[in-house]
Amino acid sequence: MHGAATLVLAAIPVDLSAARISEAADRRFVESLLRRMTIDEKAGQLSLFTAPFATEVNPVTGPPPRVKEVQAMVRAGGAIGFFGSHDPAFLRSLQKIAVEESRLRIPLIFAGDVIHGLRTIYPTPLGEAASFDPDLCYRTARATAQEASGFGLHWFFAPMVDVARDQRWGRVTEGAGEDPWLVSHLSQARVRGFQGPDLKAEDGMLACPKHFAAYGAVEGGMDYNSVEISDVALHQVHLPPFKAAFDAGALSVMSSFNDIGGVPSTGNRHLLTDILRGQWKFPGLVVSDYESEKELIAHGFAGDEEDAVIKALTAGCDVSMQSGLYNKHIPALVRSGRLPIRIVDEAVRRVLRVKQALGLFENPYRSLSPDRRAQVEGTPAMIALAREAARKSIVLLKNEGDLLPLSKSGKSFAFIGPYVSDTVHAFGAWAATGDSRKVVTLEESVRSTLGAGARISFTKACTPTQPIDGGIDAAIAAATAADIAVLFVGESATRSGEAASTVSITIPPHQQALVEAVVATGKPTVVLLKHGRGLALTGECLNAQAIVATWFLGSQTGHGITDILFGDHAPQGRLPVSFPQSAGQQPYYYNHRPTGRPQTNPSQKSHKARYLEVSNEALFPFGHGLGYSPISYGPTQLDRDTVRKGGTLLVRATLTNSGKRTQHEVAQLYIHDRVASITQPVRVLRNIQHVDIEAGQSHMVEFELRPGDLAHIHEDLANEADAGWFDIWIAPDATRGISASVRLI
Repeated sequence: MHGAATLVLAAIPVDLSAARISEAADRRFVESLLRRMTIDEKAGQLSLFTAPFATEVNPVTGPPPRVKEVQAMVRAGGAIGFFGSHDPAFLRSLQKIAVEESRLRIPLIFAGDVIHGLRTIYPTPLGEAASFDPDLCYRTARATAQEASGFGLHWFFAPMVDVARDQRWGRVTEGAGEDPWLVSHLSQARVRGFQGPDLKAEDGMLACPKHFAAYGAVEGGMDYNSVEISDVALHQVHLPPFKAAFDAGALSVMSSFNDIGGVPSTGNRHLLTDILRGQWKFPGLVVSDYESEKELIAHGFAGDEEDAVIKALTAGCDVSMQSGLYNKHIPALVRSGRLPIRIVDEAVRRVLRVKQALGLFENPYRSLSPDRRAQVEGTPAMIALAREAARKSIVLLKNEGDLLPLSKSGKSFAFIGPYVSDTVHAFGAWAATGDSRKVVTLEESVRSTLGAGARISFTKACTPTQPIDGGIDAAIAAATAADIAVLFVGESATRSGEAASTVSITIPPHQQALVEAVVATGKPTVVLLKHGRGLALTGECLNAQAIVATWFLGSQTGHGITDILFGDHAPQGRLPVSFPQSAGQQPYYYNHRPTGRPQTNPSQKSHKARYLEVSNEALFPFGHGLGYSPISYGPTQLDRDTVRKGGTLLVRATLTNSGKRTQHEVAQLYIHDRVASITQPVRVLRNIQHVDIEAGQSHMVEFELRPGDLAHIHEDLANEADAGWFDIWIAPDATRGISASVRLI
C-alpha cells in the first residue's frame, strides 16, 4: 500500500552552534577572497563558457588552439567554470591549473545540460511526470547525479519547472506538465535527488531550476516568444514551482529567454531582485540562459553590449553564459563609474558562496576522479531503475474490449511502424550523451519476452520522417496475416525539445496514412504513441481498440513497453497534460477559469464559449489513465459541512476494484471555489494518493485539506482563502468524480 505521494525528509540533528561558527568562518573566507580580487578576476567569476570538445593532445604541437585558449583563461582567473564536457580527465587538468597556477587558486565549477540522464537515459521529464510519483522522480534524479559524478560534473541545468499549457511549445517535454501543484511537487523531488543529502559529496549536484520565469506561457507556444500575463497568473501558476524548488534547497536558477510584458527576464529587476532576493530571500546565484544577456539588444531593451551588461547585472543576473560580455565589459564599466562595484561584488559573493556550498574550496577535485566513471556508469541498479521508470510512465488511454494485456501464447502479432526497431529516437530531446548502443528496442524486448517459437513479425513500413516505397503494402500484408497488429508511431526525437515548436501536434501525415491502412484491415489494433507532448489524435487512430501513450522512454524503452503490453505489470501512468481534440484549441488546460457563457448543455451550442468545430472537452483529460482492472469511485465524503478559516477538513472516498487483478490507482483531490474575489479555475488539483487495491476489494482513501489548500492569489497578490462554498472531488481525473461541498466561514 502506498501513502500520499509526497516526499517527507527526516529531520537530521544538527549542532546549531557549530553550524553558526562554520557559517561565520565561511563568510569571512569569502570576504577576504573578494578583497584580494582584481576587477578582471571578478568579471571572470561571473563568466561561464562551453568547454572544448576536442581535447586530444598532439605529441608534437601540443593541445588544440581552443584548449590552449581555455587553459590561458583559467590561468588568468577568467571563468567561473565550463559546461558541455564530460571528460573527467580533461576537466581535472583544467581544475589543476585553476587551483595550482592561477593567482587566487579559485576552483572551477563544471556544468552540463543533464536533463533526464547522462549515459543511462530515463524517460523525458514529461513522460516521467506521467507516473505522478515524486519518489520515482527523486530516485531517477539521484541516480543521474551519481552517474554524472563520474563524468566530472558539479552542476546540472535542470530541472525545468515551467508550467506548460500549450502543446505546440517544443519544450513541454522538458517539464512536468500543465498543473502547478504537480509541477511543484515533482520539481522538489528532482532538486532533492540531484543535490542529495550532502551537496559537498562526490555525487551532490547543484540543481538549477529553469526558466525564470513564465517561459511556459510564451505566446502561440512559440519558443523564445513574448509573454503577456497578469501578476495574478504569474504568482498563482508560474512562480510556485520555483518557490518549491528553492524550498527544497536549490542554490542556482536560470533566467528565461522570454520577456514578460516587455521586460526580458534576464534584465527584469522585479523578478530577479524584488521577488527572488527580496520576497523569497534566495541566497544562490542566477545564471543567464545561453547568451540571453546579449539578447537584451535584439529584444530592444538594451542599446548595445555595455548597456546589456549594466541592465542584466543590475537586475540581478549574476553569471553570463557563453556570450563573454561580462568579461569583455565589466572592468571598463566599473572603472568609468557606469557600473557600481558593489553590484559586481554582490554577484561575485553569491558565486563564491555557491562554490563553498559545493565543497570546491575544501576539495576542488571532487567528482573529478577518472577511476569513478567505470564504477558509476550504467550500473545494474540504474538499468533496473530505467526500466521501472519507463513502465511507470506509460499511460493507457483506451482499452476497448480489454484487448490489453496481450497473451504471451496462442496469438500471432504484427509489430509495425518506424520505432519498432529504432534506437535513434528512443531518448527524445536533451540526451546527446546517452549511449544509444545500449537502447533496448521494442523488437528486442518482444523477442526475449515471447521466445523463439512465437508467431511474430516486425515491419518498419516507413521512417519517422519519410514514407518507404511499398511500406504500407507490407504493413497491410503483415497485419492481415496476424491475429493482432501493434503500431508504434508518433513524433521523432527532433519534433520536441528546444527550438521544436510546431503548429501541428498530430501524428505525422505519412505515419497517419500507415495507421489508417492498418486499422482498415479490421484486425484488432494497438497504437503505441511516441511523443513529447499531448497529441491531437485523428482519423482511424481513434478507432484502434487500444491506445497507449509511451512518450520517449529512454534506455529501457522496449522492456518498459513489453512489461505493460504483455501484462507483467499493469499501467499506472496518468496524463500530466491534456490531449486536445485539435491543435486549434491550444493553449488548452483543465484548470481554466469559467466564463460568463459556459456550455453546460451539449445541445446548446450557439452563443456559448466554444469553437464551431469541436466541443470544449479534452480528447483525453489531465489525470486520465486506465489500468487492467476497473476502479469505481464512490461519492466524496467530508467530515463536516462547514470549516473555519485556519481549520482542516478530512475528505474521503471509497474506491472499489471490480476486476480480476490488483490495480495501482492514483486518486486525485480537486477543489473549486464557487465565488471568489477573482474568478477561480473550474478545478484545481490539491493532492494525490497512490494505492494498491486487490481484485474484488475496496479501499477508502483519505485526504486532509489544510488552510492553504483553499487559498488563491488576490489582486494585491496576497495568498488567502475567501469565505464561501467550495466543491471538492476525489476523482480518477480532472473531469470525473462525485463532488461534495463545504462552506468556509
